[in-house]
Amino acid sequence: MIERDGAFAALQHLNWAAAFPPRCFQDITMPSLGDTTAMLARLRRASFSAPDAIGRLERTDDFGVNPGHLTMLSYRPEGLASGSPLVVVLHGCTQTAAAYAEGAGWLDLADRMGFMILAPQQAQSNNPNRCFNWFLAGDIRRGKGEGASIAAMVGHLLDAHDLDPQRVFVTGLSAGGAMAGVMLAVYPDLLAGGAVIAGLPYGVARNVQSAMQVMNRPAARSGADFAALVPAFQGGSRPRLSIWHGDADRTVHVQNAHDLAQQWVALQGLPIAPHRVEPLAHGTRSTWRSAGGEPLVELNIVRGLGHGAPLSMKRAGDVGKAGPFLLEAGISSSLEIVRFWKIDEGRGERSGDGGAERALETIAPTQPAAQPERPEIGGLGEGVMKAVSHVPAGVQDVIAKALRAAGLLK
Repeated sequence: MIERDGAFAALQHLNWAAAFPPRCFQDITMPSLGDTTAMLARLRRASFSAPDAIGRLERTDDFGVNPGHLTMLSYRPEGLASGSPLVVVLHGCTQTAAAYAEGAGWLDLADRMGFMILAPQQAQSNNPNRCFNWFLAGDIRRGKGEGASIAAMVGHLLDAHDLDPQRVFVTGLSAGGAMAGVMLAVYPDLLAGGAVIAGLPYGVARNVQSAMQVMNRPAARSGADFAALVPAFQGGSRPRLSIWHGDADRTVHVQNAHDLAQQWVALQGLPIAPHRVEPLAHGTRSTWRSAGGEPLVELNIVRGLGHGAPLSMKRAGDVGKAGPFLLEAGISSSLEIVRFWKIDEGRGERSGDGGAERALETIAPTQPAAQPERPEIGGLGEGVMKAVSHVPAGVQDVIAKALRAAGLLK
């Protein structure tokens, strides 16, 4: 019980949103306290130090209702033509929107290929590690929370910059990757394609404890079971999806990538087995195609890659800069994703024409949502200890020792 309460304590702070009483953990197999604090320590060591720096991005405060309390940042290349695409880039835990958009090469690609960037930024008051809350029902349902804020930003940019509503794409890393999956699942009529890097399937977690469980040890399910977690959609074709994951990822188990692929294969009505499996320079690519031969789902597993976005930064024409969770892998996920989307092939044509415009009418509540109270967040270790001040002193000692060993408490 000590280990279970200890895991609860650390996870309560990592939850980034709500507190759960210890009884929530009865009969649930959880990651050990050591596993939890080790992951927290890795995030802490990799954390960027300038959460308010926005670099080349521009901030917009008035973009509509903002139930998720996110900050809107965007980048418009000089001389961008009317009718250009829009790419939504979602950062990972401990990252900033600017650092990820720049570091993963998306700003350079926007300059090179002619598209606009939307880079929403998570608030530390929402989540102390600046993770998007991909596992909370209030943030992942249509018209609710963080997802609704992102959709409202998309609508604002489409109107303000005369962008192509048929060529809106979303990508993200880790928690941002999981939130990209949320947008693809909940707003399929708004998006033409997406890419999830080191993320998870939609709907596999309902709170912090199930989120941590699936990150570490995903439960076995069929593709149909995963697909059943996604809201029904009658508006036309679903977006195409590119998935990237390292087989040495110790933060989000690589099985989640396979599960995400099966979720979308089932949603697209495709056979379980891929139409093609081919070797990459550093891994494998599995592709599922439509009856007409168009790639609809691809799964890229990068051999030896840990938790992060695979990049190639050493050759002429490469994009990106090495940094926390931005990893040299000899292959650029950003470049490959843009090619998979066929973003440079002119104005998009999707079934259910006009669906994106209709989606913009329903992406956010018509009235501002009530602003939920957010807990004040102190230091990471101190916050954890405060959260467990009610437990016996012996249990607190065990938790404190684990946090000190992880470098999270003085």
